[in-house]
Amino acid sequence: MVADVTEGAALDPALALGQRLLVCYRHIHATAMTDMPICNPALRFAATGFRTYRGRAFGIVTTPWFMNLVAMDLPDGAPAAPAANGTPLRIGLPAGEVEFIAGELPGIGRVDSCALLSPALEFARMEGALAIAEEAARAFFNPATLEPAPAPAAVVNRRELLRGHFHRYEEASR
Repeated sequence: MVADVTEGAALDPALALGQRLLVCYRHIHATAMTDMPICNPALRFAATGFRTYRGRAFGIVTTPWFMNLVAMDLPDGAPAAPAANGTPLRIGLPAGEVEFIAGELPGIGRVDSCALLSPALEFARMEGALAIAEEAARAFFNPATLEPAPAPAAVVNRRELLRGHFHRYEEASR
């Protein structure tokens, strides 16, 4: 399975960025996050659902201390509009507008993040975190996710129907 991810990353720049991001977060974990109480010992590092969308790489990153939706510039793509670290940004995804925070990571560059879980202490096992990450990745990129529910059908009053007021109900049900 790891070989499949590595081979895929060599072909897909979004997957490759996800893997580079994991290396960076592993380093942060081994240095700055060592023995921090917000780290969940049941969690490892994972890059889930990485894909290219509108010229940027998007995916879910899971670490022992958070689960974030991230957006990064592709190496050969046009860079995102400049933004200072900590600036809130609204990015349109198929499921709707999502608020990210602009950031920068050493060796990676610009990484815009949307916190899904922080800290990620709710999980007893990595499998549960991965299932949530996979579902979140699908949801953000599925345009049906935020479509409004269909309006309920108009109730037809028999008396008004017999009086010829049926057109009002036809228009309401469209």
